[in-house]
Amino acid sequence: MSSQFDQFYNRKNGGSYKWDSSPVKSDNLIAMSVADMDWPLAKDIEQGLMERVKGGIFGYDAPPANYYDSVINWMKRRHQWDIKKDWIILTSGVVMSINVAVQSLTNKGDAIIIMSPVYYPFSMAVVKNDRQLITTSLVQEEDHYDLDFEDFEKKIVDNDVKMLIFCHPHNPIGKAWTREELKQIGDICQKHDVYVVSDEIHMDFVYAPKKHIPFVSVDPSFEEFTITCTAASKSFNLAGFYTSNIVIPNNKIRKMFQAGLERNGASHCTNLGMAATALAYEKCEDWFDEVHHYIEDNIHYMDNYLKNNIPVLKMTKTESLYLTWVDCRELGMDDQALNDFMLNKAHLFLDEGVLFGQEGSGFMRFNLACPRVTLEKALNQLKIAVESL
Repeated sequence: MSSQFDQFYNRKNGGSYKWDSSPVKSDNLIAMSVADMDWPLAKDIEQGLMERVKGGIFGYDAPPANYYDSVINWMKRRHQWDIKKDWIILTSGVVMSINVAVQSLTNKGDAIIIMSPVYYPFSMAVVKNDRQLITTSLVQEEDHYDLDFEDFEKKIVDNDVKMLIFCHPHNPIGKAWTREELKQIGDICQKHDVYVVSDEIHMDFVYAPKKHIPFVSVDPSFEEFTITCTAASKSFNLAGFYTSNIVIPNNKIRKMFQAGLERNGASHCTNLGMAATALAYEKCEDWFDEVHHYIEDNIHYMDNYLKNNIPVLKMTKTESLYLTWVDCRELGMDDQALNDFMLNKAHLFLDEGVLFGQEGSGFMRFNLACPRVTLEKALNQLKIAVESL
């Protein structure tokens, strides 16, 4: 059955970072890198924003009257997570907020731990703020990854770690953490007085039988040391509106974070970003359910295609995200050669695995938030390129 998401939209030469920033220019090039979708806004968001624009005045706005209720109700409805209005701080982005958390809760030289391979702005937030980067490597087991809890705790103790920047669900590997894993991580952090900054921006993209469980909701005591970073941007393709909701139950931590925002002059969001977020959470749940289903089908399609047509490439089990993590090591290329092969032979602009840490060497990340026709064309190009080797 045809879907509204089957329609192809040409984004080339339109200012899209995803489509126009490739180092190689080619008519055949397909961009599957940056984590945004190749679809326009849900109609209710578009129409609501058009009404807002007709007002014609764009001074400094407070959040719309329904803003906080829209966020609170979405979290309760979708994730059985009860949050309070006072816990929510609006910011202009999750990455910026992670940096503010690092600056506000730790001191220069403090150790901060991440789980690699992981979203590369995590390591940047540590290093560029003059903190000490500590890495615990996720362990690959066949088609999935596990955390070595013994190594994780040892690294915390040996380095007097002050903060964990946690990816939940985990980008790029598509892991949806279980309640048992979250409890064990939280217990270790609590035991050693480690703050947790939990990036849950992909929280809505978890696939059955898995379910997203907000880290801070696992145990009431986790509220005392956790900052949760959320946004509607991934779920509703609103990244360009720069609006995020940072949830901080602990009053002391919330005040420290707020002070950090003010020091950076970063305590405001855009008018249209706040309006778009409220519209998304209040009016566009059906749209999201359809896009969720469509992307899940794309994931299954790619997994089957690789197994049947390019078995030398192996896709990690995708429990979450609209991104897939593909093991290309059997091609026998170093990282530069692999990237050159994808760009110049397969004509695919992807995210190199090594960007996410040395543990990502030999991997590539694919973005499947695209029409099926785009995915089919990309995989066919990839098949031809591999067969030519």
